[in-house]
Parts: sequence; C-alpha cells; structure tokens
Amino acid sequence: MTLNSMSLRSLDMPAESEPELLCILGTGDLGRSLGERLLQSGFRVVYGSRRLHGGSPLLSDPRVTSHEAAAQSANIIFVCVHREHYEFLATMRNHLQGKVREKIEKKQQLVPKAAVVKGLNTLSAWALQNGLLAGKQVYLCGDSAEAKQAVAQMATKLGLSVLDKGSLSAARELEDFPLKLFPEWRLPLSVALGLTAFFFFYLLIRDVIYAYVEKKDEISYRIMVSLANKVFPIVALIMLSLCYLPGAIAAFLQLYRGTKYSRFPNWLDRWMVSRKQMGLVALGFAFLHVTYTFIIPIRYAVRHKLISRIKKNKTTPFRFDNTEAWGTDSFVTLGILGFFLFVLLGITSLPSVGGSLSWREFNFIQSKLGHLTLFICTAHGYVYGWNKFLLPSTYKWYTPPGFMLCLIVPSVVLVLKGILLLPCVDRTLTLIRQGWERTQPKNSKPHLE
Repeated sequence: MTLNSMSLRSLDMPAESEPELLCILGTGDLGRSLGERLLQSGFRVVYGSRRLHGGSPLLSDPRVTSHEAAAQSANIIFVCVHREHYEFLATMRNHLQGKVREKIEKKQQLVPKAAVVKGLNTLSAWALQNGLLAGKQVYLCGDSAEAKQAVAQMATKLGLSVLDKGSLSAARELEDFPLKLFPEWRLPLSVALGLTAFFFFYLLIRDVIYAYVEKKDEISYRIMVSLANKVFPIVALIMLSLCYLPGAIAAFLQLYRGTKYSRFPNWLDRWMVSRKQMGLVALGFAFLHVTYTFIIPIRYAVRHKLISRIKKNKTTPFRFDNTEAWGTDSFVTLGILGFFLFVLLGITSLPSVGGSLSWREFNFIQSKLGHLTLFICTAHGYVYGWNKFLLPSTYKWYTPPGFMLCLIVPSVVLVLKGILLLPCVDRTLTLIRQGWERTQPKNSKPHLE
C-alpha cells in the first residue's frame, strides 16, 4: 500500500515555537509508519480513524480520534486509505473547505472546494519503517502553486527530494508509479533473457544435437552445467559491453552534430539510463559463471571419466608445451583480474558506496576502470579461442562457436573507444562537452561554458 493523499486546511503555518500538527486519516500499516516517521522529524501527529473501538494497535493512543475531529485540528492531512474507501471524504466537505488535498481528480470531485495536491504515493510502509527516505525522490502535482509549496516543505523535512510534475492532469501518471514492477529493470532483463535464450538454443544445436546426429554420441547431460557455463560468460560479456556502447554512440552523435545541446533519440536516452542495471545483470551472470566453473571437478561425469581411465590403466605420455602453458596461465589470470574489476564496478555502483566518492573518483572507476574491465574480459575470451579460430573442426555445421559471436560487440565497443581516445577526436569532443558549437547561432560569438 502506498501513500494516497494529503490535505491542507489552510496555508497559514503555525507558530515556529510549536511543532506543526499533522493529521493522518487511516491507522493501517502505512498510517502508523508515516506517523512514526513524522514524529521522529519533529512534527506532532493526530490520527483519524473510522473505527474507534477495536482493531488497530493505535486505537488506545489518545491521539486517535474520529475523522472529523482529526481533520479540524490539523492544517496538513494525509489520507492513508485505499482508494475504494475515498467516499467518506464526501461526508467531510464542511471540514475540508479551503484545504489543499493531494490525489487524483476523483478526490477533487468529492471535495470540490479543496485545493488538491497529488504526491508521495511512491512511499511505502516498508520504506518508512526502515528509514529509507534520505534522497528518495517523490513527485507532486496540483493546480495550486502555494499548496504544492507547503507540501514540498513538509516532504523536504522528511529528507525527501521533491520533483514538481505540474498540474493535476499528471495525477494519473503519479498514481500508476507504485503499480509498476521494476520499470528501470525491464530493458536490461529483457535483453539478458533474450541473449540467454538465443545462445542456449544456439549452443544446444551446435554441441548436443550435432554430437548426436553426426557422431551418435548422447551428451544431453551436459545441458545442466557445461552448456549453461558457456551461456553465462557470453551473456555477461555482451551485457557489460552494452553498458559502454551507448556512451560511444552518444559521443559520435555529438561529434557529428557539433553540439551537446541537441537531444539524443528516445531509444538512446532509455538505453543510457539503463546502464547501471545492465551492469548489475552482467555481474550476476559473471557470478554464475564463476560458481559453475568451481563445481566442474565434482560433477559425476568428470569423476566417472577419470575413474574409468585409471581402471583401464590408460596413460599417455605428457610432453610439456611452453606455448600451451603460457596460454592457460594467461587465460586464468585474465579471468581472475576481469572478475575482480567486475565486482569492484558493482560495489561502487551501490548508493552507499558511490555516495562516499567524489564525482571524479566515481567517474574514474565507472568509466576508466570500466573500459579496462571490458578490455580484460574480452582478452580473456580471445585467449580462450586463440588456437581455435582457424581450425575447421571449430565450425560445426559451418557455424561459429558461441565465444566468437560474443566477442563481436565488445570488440566494436573497444574499437570505438580507441577512436574517441585519439587526440584530435578527444580534443574536439571535450570542447563540445564544454559548450562549444561548430555552427554558432546567428548574431552570437563563440563561447565556452
């Protein structure tokens, strides 16, 4: 349940010497949590309830009274009830005249003389109970600027960041915010799910079905671990590269347009704001890859194969190959370093950690170390296939292996980043991002911001 509404009896604030009295209509989880948070912020609170004889843990509290009495005693009124029960507001019209209300048009119709302000509905009882309010953004909309200012001042005292969404016509959009399920994660999760499904079936055909059709070899047991452990690093590397590809595209757009004041396409905007989530999803797949790699030695198929060779006393002469040793050690080292930097990027993206860094420090880790991580992880993939690229047996049914396909996107990103690092390109891009424009507006002189 989320915070539904709020009213102001009048816009005259009480004397500074006495804490402001606020009214909360509703004594459910949300009402109780909000009341405790307001008390901790220095406000006085009175509750209005439709049930004065039983039910709520607050009903023995002397601050609990009827809806009408509570509304008359306070300037600001929070309506913390489900929308299905808004009809009781119509019986309180005489007590709410001249007040500022916060909700959708239905509430304005119930109390036509109230100045309605919609907002704070993105707060939940859980967030209020756990104190997760500092810096949290909430939205307000309403037709009365004075009423919205009064509500915004109260929200600021709670540690909230307020964003004005305009007139009351935006109320329905605000009403739908709490009903959306992981809106910022939809694009990253959809991309990750699509990549996982594609490479799973692609590798299923190349590895399992190919072996059965061409060699009559039944290896379907490899689907659970071996096949999955090929899919996870592929998706992780592609998702990581997709975190940095939109930045490169945006840079080339700015170079092409010669200005930073032209908006990016909507699809690029949406892509860029999803980069953090894409990186965290990539880190999750990297963790799966590491975990699956560690359990490979304890798999039944591996142990059975090893025991069978020992029982049959099959031994093969071992000839030390210096090149193979270099390749194996390089592969393992790059994997360890890449995963370490991957985890470091994930940790610094957390608000509690990122908030302790300066912008320059945060930008250095997420950009410079981020591209270094991408480079190392891509090199890890190239070393894995360094002696397989030219082998005809690598291309089963004339199709490239999965690790080759997954190297395309990160390689493109690294090439684009390399071009942007060229002195002549980097100098121009820096000037553009400082405000320089290739084509200056008429009657204006070149300037740098």
